[in-house]
Amino acid sequence: MKAKHILLDLLDYLELYVSKNEKDNRRLSTADFIDFLNSNIKIKSLKKDEISGGKEEFLTEQFVQNKVATDISILVSLLFRYAKIYIKKALKDSKINSADEFSFLITLLTYESLSKQELINLQVMEKTSGIEIINRLIKKGFICQFDDESDRRSKRIKITVDGRNELVVVLPQMDMVSKIIAGKLTNEEQRMLIYLLRKLDDFHNNIFFNQKNANLKDLTELTEYNSE
Repeated sequence: MKAKHILLDLLDYLELYVSKNEKDNRRLSTADFIDFLNSNIKIKSLKKDEISGGKEEFLTEQFVQNKVATDISILVSLLFRYAKIYIKKALKDSKINSADEFSFLITLLTYESLSKQELINLQVMEKTSGIEIINRLIKKGFICQFDDESDRRSKRIKITVDGRNELVVVLPQMDMVSKIIAGKLTNEEQRMLIYLLRKLDDFHNNIFFNQKNANLKDLTELTEYNSE
């Protein structure tokens, strides 16, 4: 039995859990035991330890205490870099040259039209960078701009036939990218990851649109409930 050692480990932890709570008159529960396991089994660092040079004595105590949060930030950054590599492969024969260009086009595909600022906001991007991408797509003929009937000072944009056709060509490759990024996660694991990432997106989206000018100390205070 391949899992026998795991059962033996669990029995050892169960014995330790019971001994630590033998003076407690309340009924021991599975949920409490799981909490006990989580607090006593060291979480293996997936990346931080691997890329570390072994000279961590300069790290502050606070940094060490936030090890799990540090691992999350590192892993999210690495996943983004992996995705960029796969997306580059998917777009190598396309006139769509970046993940940002693809994202702008796929968003416009679902709208009749958008103002430039609306599209940039949906992409959670700074205005200057967003305008550069829009101008590149206009130059390629993938989107077109026209006067906003309700605001003549503003321009609206929409995807063109050429833009739709180019998306049709690359969508099968981008679908493969999505499958590769999800790796070997089960359907249940993928749904859980989506749930957690959406919680993070809601948190950071609020900062991006409502507290962009706040300093790091103030932003850190927004996360305090996570440590309770």
